Amino acid sequence: MTVTAYTLAVLLDLFCLFLAYRFLFQPGPAAAGYGVPADPGGDAGAYLSIKGARDGAFGVVGLALLAFAGAHAEAWFMVGVALVPLSDTLIVLRNGGAKAVAYGIHFATAIVVLISAALLFLV
Repeated sequence: MTVTAYTLAVLLDLFCLFLAYRFLFQPGPAAAGYGVPADPGGDAGAYLSIKGARDGAFGVVGLALLAFAGAHAEAWFMVGVALVPLSDTLIVLRNGGAKAVAYGIHFATAIVVLISAALLFLV
């Protein structure tokens, strides 16, 4: 159980860093994959960079908590972070994005993050 909990947490934190990279360096494709296309050269460019910075911070903080504070601190962090993909679900739906993306990517991510938190609480 411990190996599974830590592995899932590390993978989720690394995935945040991957998302940060995509939104900072490939904002157009990243926005399309998010479910709400945006023009990185237009007004949306700053917001795509903000999303990249936010996701990168989540990844770094998650890894730091896991390394220096332990599983329970990471678990509480994951509970809080789960609000982000839940909000992303609503953002995609409210802005005309595909329901498959909203539920299949964002809502599913929130569930996986909460499962990770539960596993970490059990460690």
